[in-house]
Amino acid sequence: MSYEKLAKEIVHLVGGEKNVVSLVHCATRLRFVLKDEAKADKEKLEKTEGIITVKQSGGQFQVVVGNKVPEVYSAISKVSNILDESKKDEKPAKANKGFGAIIDVVSSIFAPLLGVMAGAGILKGLLLIASNAGWLTPKDTTYIILLAAADSLFYFLPLLLAVTTARKFEGNIFVALTIAGGLLYPSIVTLKTEGTPTDFFGIPIVMMSYSSTVIPIIIAIIVMSKLEKWCNRLIHESVKNFITPLILLVIMLPLTLIVFGPFGVYVGNGIATGLIAAFGFSPLLAGAIMGACWQILVIFGVHWGLVPVFINNIAVNGRDGIKPSAAASIFAQTGAAFGVMLKTKNKKLKTLAGSATLTALFGITEPAVYGVTLPLKRPFIAGIIGGAIGGAIIGQAGTQAFASGAPGLLTLPIFYGPGGQGFPGLILGISVSFLVSAILTYILGFEDPVEAEESPENSTKEPAHTTDVSNEEVFSPIEGTVVSLSEVPDPAFASEAMGKGVAIEPTSGKVVAPFDGTITVAFKKKHALAVVSPKGAEILIHVGVDTVKLDGKHFTSHIKEGDQVKAGDLLLEFDVEQIRAAGYPTITPIIVTNSSAYSEILPTTKGQVRVQEPLLKLFGGTNEKEGIA
Repeated sequence: MSYEKLAKEIVHLVGGEKNVVSLVHCATRLRFVLKDEAKADKEKLEKTEGIITVKQSGGQFQVVVGNKVPEVYSAISKVSNILDESKKDEKPAKANKGFGAIIDVVSSIFAPLLGVMAGAGILKGLLLIASNAGWLTPKDTTYIILLAAADSLFYFLPLLLAVTTARKFEGNIFVALTIAGGLLYPSIVTLKTEGTPTDFFGIPIVMMSYSSTVIPIIIAIIVMSKLEKWCNRLIHESVKNFITPLILLVIMLPLTLIVFGPFGVYVGNGIATGLIAAFGFSPLLAGAIMGACWQILVIFGVHWGLVPVFINNIAVNGRDGIKPSAAASIFAQTGAAFGVMLKTKNKKLKTLAGSATLTALFGITEPAVYGVTLPLKRPFIAGIIGGAIGGAIIGQAGTQAFASGAPGLLTLPIFYGPGGQGFPGLILGISVSFLVSAILTYILGFEDPVEAEESPENSTKEPAHTTDVSNEEVFSPIEGTVVSLSEVPDPAFASEAMGKGVAIEPTSGKVVAPFDGTITVAFKKKHALAVVSPKGAEILIHVGVDTVKLDGKHFTSHIKEGDQVKAGDLLLEFDVEQIRAAGYPTITPIIVTNSSAYSEILPTTKGQVRVQEPLLKLFGGTNEKEGIA
């Protein structure tokens, strides 16, 4: 599927571009804010090729597409007007409140910076290794130039955060940049470094160092954006384009230096001190909790609340001892996905788990978590256990992060500090996390899905033939009235796209085996099953239309995949009246899914039929229409 085709499908399924208030992306997710989330078709999105899963968290409608997200995001800008500035005044039908609003703000501000932040972090880590190994010294001009490239993002972080915060709160980006620049202006920096007593019209100012800080500029630009809107309402149209920026600069820079700056620095330092104290009290326990919980926080999107803390710790202390334990969680889920790849016999899942393992090794875990371990449940739990063990090792080793970046193989250098202290503990911790999770996944096992789609009505793929077909007779698995497939209110069945056969309007709620054979598909939601005969006939029995939406309610299954059954054995029970009362047709297609293997398929009964009465005759290959076995 091309990126533009996928982009069009996503825009359509989120309710159209008129339903989109804003869109940003992080490393793996398209983060939509929608006017009305009820208009988005989450179920169809999750079944769309190219989409891993969909999450609704923190006031955002998050479409997880993996590491191809920049290409899909770019394609959306080409096929729609979602990213146009003209949409900035649109609002969601329901505004986010409380914790959800905080997460929305933090993720919107930091998500655009993750890519460059990871790249800069890797370069900074490599320079640390080069310096410790004696390959380069801090006085070498090569080192100085590369350090400028690696460290400039972090030194000028207030400038970057000014841009993303102004975008989020619809403020003037250039005024925001100017205010951030004022905090880093050389003469302002000199007042701090030289300890010069400072005041503004007699109001004393506690000077702070604002390079690499996070909270002060975010608070300042949020307030600036509110003040800007108020000024634009009051100031005449003819002069507001230069009077409003004048007012903002005159008010906001002094106000930030007097109030927001010191407050933000003290708050950031307080949070950092508290978390460091927790690790100081019991680094083993704190590391275990972080290693176990990090991926759970990611699932709900609340990990964003810790990102500013990590960055602030590095800015204030030059290092962060909290983030390293999160690496254990990432490598644990990677190991769990690897365990699934080794264990599964499903070719599609094996391929998915293999690619997800490779992606997760580089810090992108969404394909592994949403596509593999979380749906299978037990592998995800194995990952939590492995993450807790590895996190405890890393916490106890006192590993530190010296730059920002998502933990992965490429970003391991960010954890290598002076003398390499704590780095061996990191390597041991992530290795143990990976191995424990992989082994536990293999031992605990999981319900291995069959080679079929969850909803057969959404697929035209025929199962692989296990044997050459021959003439055969199929007996009715249901009692009721035989009708043509064309009467089924579902085009996938009515058009015979799924295969030839008949449909039965049931008069009783029992499904029996139409012949001796093997159950090849037993859908989790119990609404359908597939059985194959020794002669090669592959029969799909799908009770009702859209009954997958009942999620198994009103159905009782008596079989599992791989069961050997005899003709007439009870396979499934369903409550006809309750299904109809719920608004779903009970007409049941009986489909020969490998119809192309037969020269002809003929119904043998019209009108009423009882179970085990002849229903279909299948003629294999070029065989004559006689001698049915």
